[in-house]
Amino acid sequence: MRAALSVGVLAALVVMSLITGIIDLRGDDNALSLLMVSRIPRTAAALIAGAALAIAGAIMQMLVRNRFVEPMTAGTGQGAALGILGAILFFPGAPVQVQMGIAAATALVTSLGFLAMVQRLPTTQPLLVPLVGLIYGGLLAAVVTFVAYQADLLQFIDIWMNGEFSGVLQGRYELLWIAAAVAVAAYFIADQFAIVGMGRTISVNLGLKYRQVMALGLCAIAVISALTVVTVGAIPFVGLVVPNIVSRLYGDNLRQTLPLTALWGAGAVLLCDILGRVSRYPFEIPVGTVFGVIGTAVFLVLLYKRPAHERS
Repeated sequence: MRAALSVGVLAALVVMSLITGIIDLRGDDNALSLLMVSRIPRTAAALIAGAALAIAGAIMQMLVRNRFVEPMTAGTGQGAALGILGAILFFPGAPVQVQMGIAAATALVTSLGFLAMVQRLPTTQPLLVPLVGLIYGGLLAAVVTFVAYQADLLQFIDIWMNGEFSGVLQGRYELLWIAAAVAVAAYFIADQFAIVGMGRTISVNLGLKYRQVMALGLCAIAVISALTVVTVGAIPFVGLVVPNIVSRLYGDNLRQTLPLTALWGAGAVLLCDILGRVSRYPFEIPVGTVFGVIGTAVFLVLLYKRPAHERS
């Protein structure tokens, strides 16, 4: 029932996205061409990015064992931007696949750095983890901005660090399908991520190959983050807000909740994209800005409001 309702709401948002824009499709001779070249690719990009980022956030929260972290605010997204910047500076003629590979590798390294710092924090103070993640991500973003300023690439940085879909056209978003494939693959090992979330000792005692599963999870997070930053830019708080809401409503069984997490992540990003298009019509507000404002408010609520089972 809940899945059917989620699919119904998402379908309504898809229809709204397809008909929302400066050009009215009714009576336009080029309506079909506009749909195929712009509206459908933009809608698909928003759906894929939202679903993949929500799944990446759920995986990171299990690996770190903390509900208040997500890739785009804990150094992974900033690491991907740093990798793209390095690829442009040192390999300016490289194809986009090479740039994506460099971005994914850099995002993986920065994720490992965040994981190493988190493991040294006291377990009795869980709120230190998101604070360290925000500081770590801010430090990496400052490095990216400084290097970009020296190389006169600040305009590119604005695009990478603030996600938006206005430039998505047919032929310019297809890399996101790789992120979709990675997210689908993560579903098949969701049970193992859930076991990792119980801790290293319990995972090893249950016979789980702890390091291999951790490596798979980090690689999935790095690839999804890098592809999203390369294609549409960073969209913060998706991987934080959506998994937390789903977890509080339906529990922590990833096998059951991961499809809902993907649906709600896709719907949330698509809704924010529609709001960005109509808020200052005919101009647009980037989806990263819209979701950043909403996500910040929801993040504060999640910090201060305990789940119902803890209040009773």
